[in-house]
Amino acid sequence: MFGIREIDSHQLEQALRAGAQLIDVRTDAEHAQAKIEGSTHIPLHLLPLKLQDLKGSQPIVFYCRSGARSAQACAWVMSQGLDNVYNLAGGIMGWARDGKALAA
Repeated sequence: MFGIREIDSHQLEQALRAGAQLIDVRTDAEHAQAKIEGSTHIPLHLLPLKLQDLKGSQPIVFYCRSGARSAQACAWVMSQGLDNVYNLAGGIMGWARDGKALAA
């Protein structure tokens, strides 16, 4: 998507070590199956209600199953004035494909 910055799983690991906030925008059912350790679960439809929780100086990385919904989240959050946001390319599937650990 135009204007959406993406990072891969290796860049995400570095960003998390540097204090980035990781947001899982998947459904409750998807989140219950597996997640990336250290992520905060905010389903996409609830994002407008939680915007105030995202304000801060640290980068925010959104993820979903494949990257499409998290790209929507990035676009919406950017439209609300936050610009230090990133989309995890490939979503949690890409993360797992790269051999990264998942939490239950």
